[in-house]
Amino acid sequence: MAAGELIGSFALTEPTAGSDPAAMKSFARRDGTGDGAGWILDGAKRWIGLASVADVLVVWAMTDDGVRGFVVPAGTPGVTATPIGQKLSMRASIQCDVTFDGVRLGPEALLPAARGLRGPFSCLNEARYGIAWGAMGAARDSYEAALKYSQERLQFGRPLAGYQLTQEKLVNMLVEIQKGTLLALQLGRLKDAGKLRPEQISLGKLNNVREAIAIAREARTILGGNGITLDYSPLRHAANLESVRTYEGTDEVHTLILGQHLTGLAAFR
Repeated sequence: MAAGELIGSFALTEPTAGSDPAAMKSFARRDGTGDGAGWILDGAKRWIGLASVADVLVVWAMTDDGVRGFVVPAGTPGVTATPIGQKLSMRASIQCDVTFDGVRLGPEALLPAARGLRGPFSCLNEARYGIAWGAMGAARDSYEAALKYSQERLQFGRPLAGYQLTQEKLVNMLVEIQKGTLLALQLGRLKDAGKLRPEQISLGKLNNVREAIAIAREARTILGGNGITLDYSPLRHAANLESVRTYEGTDEVHTLILGQHLTGLAAFR
């Protein structure tokens, strides 16, 4: 996978366990005894990216020893991946329902160093950091599309960009883009220094996605009716960002992470 020769898929979320992965129902039990004992995996996952085209899935399941990770070749008997259709967001990507029905795995399938939710959460923190940057990319593209359009579109004999209300929208967009980009940059500097903390990542993900959605929607208003067509990107970004707002931790989860950091009290339950 690191060489790009195989497509991988990360299977954590379940139909009844999204924000609360500790409640996962997928279970892997020992198949045999001794060092050569394998595993039998049963369960279901949902919203699993690329599962129907992947060569290998990294599957997180409960065991008698807590949550563990397993490398599962996609063609293993008992593995079924079904793409989720009729989506209104992230339509260019493939997300799947995946079921595991008596999937037999050898002892080598177990990820030896990944114990508990620390394993998948370490991956999620990397993704959340990347989202802080990616959301600002969507915001900047939306802003640039609106700026260009406003300079070319004539109404009442002058460009939209010449009106005070339009300029206020553009200025507000750019201010939030610059703030969000500087936040992402600071997170990157902390990451390079080995000092980046999970709650700082939550702050970046929460703020930048939330602001990016607002910017994309505001950019659409400058485009008027033309903004609802696929000729322009802002509304597409806004729709896709609704998924980004949900995956890798919802707004609510990141708010609770930050709230726990500020108060020292966990309010997840």
